[in-house]
Amino acid sequence: QVQLVESGGGSVQAGGSLRLSCEISRYFASKYCMAWFRQSSGKEREGIATFASDGSTSYQDSVKGRFTISKPDARNTLFLELNSLEPGDSAMYYCAAETFYRWSSISSCTVARSRAEYEYWGQGTQVTVSS
Repeated sequence: QVQLVESGGGSVQAGGSLRLSCEISRYFASKYCMAWFRQSSGKEREGIATFASDGSTSYQDSVKGRFTISKPDARNTLFLELNSLEPGDSAMYYCAAETFYRWSSISSCTVARSRAEYEYWGQGTQVTVSS
């Protein structure tokens, strides 16, 4: 069983930065799609950034230019750099992963991908941004 463990959340003032980490318990696939989702009180969980095994990334418009998703080759960790944080970014942030099989298209690993497609989830890390 693959486990994902998020860390790095916290409370910051508007304009501040955080770096979220998602530790992956073991190697699970050579072809995959990983993502960061967030969910604030009373709202649906939304995908904000994706990272595919070919290195391609995608971002939700609201975070484009402020957040950066990465997964260094030597690390079994997915990162999300959060810069220029705004109060509207306050939410629980979740890491998710999905195995892509031979017939799966890497180009479908985007923020438009449904959360129902992801097979592995972390427990989340809270980000709170004050004005």
